[in-house]
Amino acid sequence: MEGANQTEGSQFLLLGMSESPEQQRILFWMFLCMYLVTVVGNVLIILAISSDSHLHTPMYFFLANLSFTDLFFVTNTIPKMLVNLQSQNRAISYAGCLMQLYFLVSLVALDNLILAVMAYDRYVAICHPLHYTTAMSPKLCILLLSLCWVLSVLYGLIHTFLMTTVTFCGSRKIHYIFCEMFVLLRLACSDTQINHTVLIATGCFIFLIPFGFMIISYVLIVRAILRIPSVSKKYKAFSTCASHLGVVSLFYGTLCMVYLKPLHTYSVKDSVATVMYALVTPMMNPFIYSLRNKDMHGALGRLLDKPFQRLT
Repeated sequence: MEGANQTEGSQFLLLGMSESPEQQRILFWMFLCMYLVTVVGNVLIILAISSDSHLHTPMYFFLANLSFTDLFFVTNTIPKMLVNLQSQNRAISYAGCLMQLYFLVSLVALDNLILAVMAYDRYVAICHPLHYTTAMSPKLCILLLSLCWVLSVLYGLIHTFLMTTVTFCGSRKIHYIFCEMFVLLRLACSDTQINHTVLIATGCFIFLIPFGFMIISYVLIVRAILRIPSVSKKYKAFSTCASHLGVVSLFYGTLCMVYLKPLHTYSVKDSVATVMYALVTPMMNPFIYSLRNKDMHGALGRLLDKPFQRLT
């Protein structure tokens, strides 16, 4: 009980990537610019999709929700990191750390599940185009999105609750830019075997199964594309999947850089990889989905033209 009370009343120190004042100033302006680009890019994607009736399709419905998730994700972590870079006080309360951990875990899981649903959407669109409208009905899209949210919330609640059972009685210095689960488990002085077991079990369900589903979907998609006789139609079909493949590769590539290594090997250098999936991936997603996408170009153009049309 005493250890638990000590934990609940404690604070953690988010030391970030560097303790050098000069490097901190450079990192502050770099991360601030990246954060603003991420926010503006994802907000534009959401506004363009919601304001253009031509984009009211399942693919863009899930894309808007992916952008919302990315927006929420960076807002959960980056503002606190920017404050820490400008302030001498880098403390974060126990409750604040758990809240940050909850949203971090939940939103990463939600990102992953939405990407899996988007893979299914592309599979139906290319492999069963005649049944696409009925197969991807508005009701099913809402149901799939709701399921993604429910699973993500439960995933976050499970791991946050298990973290409350962990006692921290030693060093509370976190050499990361936010309260990351594996780093917190390294600081624990109580038994964390249950946490690791549940993490592996739920991680397989939330990440590996959807990833396997995406691989199967794209194997079937490639098979269907190769059967198309027309070269131009092959290119058009593949181009509808290229953006999603790029985002999936970036998402899983950066996650693997962080998590596919033993827990005891985590070091300050891993903060760079953490920044990749915490900030670079959400920042790049709007560019990847709008690049070479004529529908998005048109919607963004009409959205940005509206304020000028009102002035003229």
